[in-house]
Amino acid sequence: MPVPKKRSSRAARNQRRSHDALTIPKLSKCAKTGLPKLSHRVCEDSGFYGKTKRVFEVEERL
Repeated sequence: MPVPKKRSSRAARNQRRSHDALTIPKLSKCAKTGLPKLSHRVCEDSGFYGKTKRVFEVEERL
């Protein structure tokens, strides 16, 4: 089993881990409703992907 020949310093370890941080997902506005939604995904409130492509029909909510 491989074992490191020398101990890594804290700086080297932290520089290697600098890209592991979590990021907040980017939100965009729905073209139909103006509500926030994830980019490149269907809006759950309107059922549209983009301005013209209808993916599913939305039922009326009470």
